[in-house]
Amino acid sequence: MSETNRPSVEQDRPRAEPVSLFQAFLFWLKLGFISFGGPAGQISLMHQELVERRRWISERRFLHALNYCMLLPGPEAQQLATYIGWLMHRTWGGVLAGVLFVLPSLFILIALSWLYIAFGEMPVVAGLFYGIKPAVTAIVLQAAHRIGSRALKSDWLWAIAAASFVAIFALDAPFPLIVLGAALIGYLGGRLAPEKFSVGGGHGAAKQSYGPALIDDDTPTPEHARFRWPRLALLLVIGAALWILPMGLLTAAFGWDGTLTQMGWFFTKAALLTFGGAYAVLPYVYQGAVGHYGWLTPTQMIDGLALGETTPGPLIMVVAFVGFVGAYVQQLFGADQAFLAGAVAASLVTWFTFLPSFLFILAGGPLVESTHNELKFTAPLTAITAAVVGVILNLALFFGYHVLWPQGFSGRFDWPSALIALAAAVALFRFKRGVIQVLVGCALAGLLVH
Repeated sequence: MSETNRPSVEQDRPRAEPVSLFQAFLFWLKLGFISFGGPAGQISLMHQELVERRRWISERRFLHALNYCMLLPGPEAQQLATYIGWLMHRTWGGVLAGVLFVLPSLFILIALSWLYIAFGEMPVVAGLFYGIKPAVTAIVLQAAHRIGSRALKSDWLWAIAAASFVAIFALDAPFPLIVLGAALIGYLGGRLAPEKFSVGGGHGAAKQSYGPALIDDDTPTPEHARFRWPRLALLLVIGAALWILPMGLLTAAFGWDGTLTQMGWFFTKAALLTFGGAYAVLPYVYQGAVGHYGWLTPTQMIDGLALGETTPGPLIMVVAFVGFVGAYVQQLFGADQAFLAGAVAASLVTWFTFLPSFLFILAGGPLVESTHNELKFTAPLTAITAAVVGVILNLALFFGYHVLWPQGFSGRFDWPSALIALAAAVALFRFKRGVIQVLVGCALAGLLVH
């Protein structure tokens, strides 16, 4: 069958059967356990399942939702699942889809974080992480390249990326300040030279039909997805209450300067700065969790990113590792309740990290459905994405420094780690191997060397 006549043949397929909320629940639960491969892999998996195989939504409507999620701070794959769940089954459908996308990885990361703290010094475990650390450096470098190749479409955007790198590397500028500066430049540049700030490297337009879908190109916007000011106001009130209530309880129990309270406040700010995906916010998490609060060490940060790469769900779930380790090591509930403290902290930071993502979708979804993809203010977001490239490059250099010179520049150069990092980079860039394959191969190499 040729590509040219496939769409017309696909149109002969019968329309997909209606989907109950319980059927959707089972699918989102399954997706939460198999969503490996980072945002690209997760979005591809959802496209295969929802557009091609099950035909719950047409490709055009799928991309319409994805383009909105790409503009938001937060994990785009999780927000896309929330959007489609909301479009199909109202608010509860969106909440179920978003929560189940995250929940399995939270439980898995709590377990892995405990194993890491309890048994990380064992020779076998130490050897595995010895090989994983150089691989993580190569993976972060690949993330900078991947985002840069999509985002840096003009000399102005290249200049913003370079300036952000200098700002964070040489001047140690706070990440929020870099985001604010890039947004301001993008806003002005979008008015003065809009062609320099056009969104590049997007997801394109729908080119193929896989047969009639439940939510098709011409399916009218459902009643619950129509924009209404009272509904928006109600959502904002509920969202504010869901943030204020736990934050108020934490402040009352531990004080504003308490570790759990500060974790809630810090990761709320982090959730609003994740333009460009998890790799973009990692430098900010490092500045706060490692540099300012001292919740974990640079080495533990690298190890946490490795664990996040090997579990399903969004990579930003590495925040659960940060919360667990910080509370466990500080023994917030006493020496006998160290695991409980870690699990509570991991759950709290996950709550504060993902709450804004749900509000963005449930509050903004009706606007998107009514605008037919006529999204405004893309120039500031394009500039922020360009700045993120420079920030991620700095993160790769930071990881590389701690991996290749574990005792600092005055110490020895770690040649085995350098060779493992080089092999990982070749596997990623030259042979296009998956992240999981690279991590497993490097872990085994580290075990042999260590």
